[in-house]
Amino acid sequence: MDLKAETREFLATRRARITPQAAGLPAYGSKRRVPGLRREEVAMLAGVSVDYYTRLERGNLGGASEEVLEALSEALQLDEAERGHLFHLARAANASGAARSRARRTPAPTLRPVVQRILDSMESVPAFVRNGRLDVLGANVLGRALYAPMYDSPERIANRPVNTARFHFLDPMAAQRFWGDRWEKVARDAVAILRGEAGRNPYDKDLTDLVGELSTRSEDFRRMWAAHDVRLHRTGTKVFHHPAVGRLELDYEALELPVDTGLQLNVYTAAPGSPSDDGLKLLASWAATSAAVPSSAEGPGPEA
Repeated sequence: MDLKAETREFLATRRARITPQAAGLPAYGSKRRVPGLRREEVAMLAGVSVDYYTRLERGNLGGASEEVLEALSEALQLDEAERGHLFHLARAANASGAARSRARRTPAPTLRPVVQRILDSMESVPAFVRNGRLDVLGANVLGRALYAPMYDSPERIANRPVNTARFHFLDPMAAQRFWGDRWEKVARDAVAILRGEAGRNPYDKDLTDLVGELSTRSEDFRRMWAAHDVRLHRTGTKVFHHPAVGRLELDYEALELPVDTGLQLNVYTAAPGSPSDDGLKLLASWAATSAAVPSSAEGPGPEA
């Protein structure tokens, strides 16, 4: 990834969304040449010089102190995910050449056998582990069954983990059937996860290749990627339209694995006694009897 371009576009898009009124500033005149705040207004709110803020927005975060980053986060009204993204960009900008070389050579995290055993022990709920690129590294049988459409997709690359973003954007008709009228939101969430990962690991070649492929082949991805949105995905509710069992409304919890940096365990549950609870039982029966379901080691697609 081009770190300076990432920084420049992120700051510019955050500045463009804030009106003077939202920032508590007077808006003089009815004609403004920028959709949001001017650079000098952001500089004033952050307590830095216009020249210094201009340098930051040009992508030069090297040497920026934590105090400056905090002030900038306040001025741009960044939420928790956006603030973290800004700090990740600054950390990457301040990394030494040796650190950047190590980052390029660091192998991608893999799923430890003990984690797969934990997944397999969770027999009544769909569960899986993914990385920040939305590659699914492991799952239990019910999790694999839940995301069966991703495994049946012609865009799946043989002998590689299923990737949710590839399904969303390269097999859009199947994805839209699976997610229904929430496809757009789920797709935006997937892009926001990838954008956040680009800030944490800007030298990840596999991520760069994935973003390049999606940008080349999907107009929807290009449009959403240009928004520079980042979000945290820790808990929530998702609705699925499963081809075998119909509509499922499931709550999810996303748990980071402290020992395995960058990996996240996602678990879905249904409210006891609800139609979706019955649907999960039906899904378990379908998974157990369907000869088309491969072994659990392949894993499902993430909640992105």
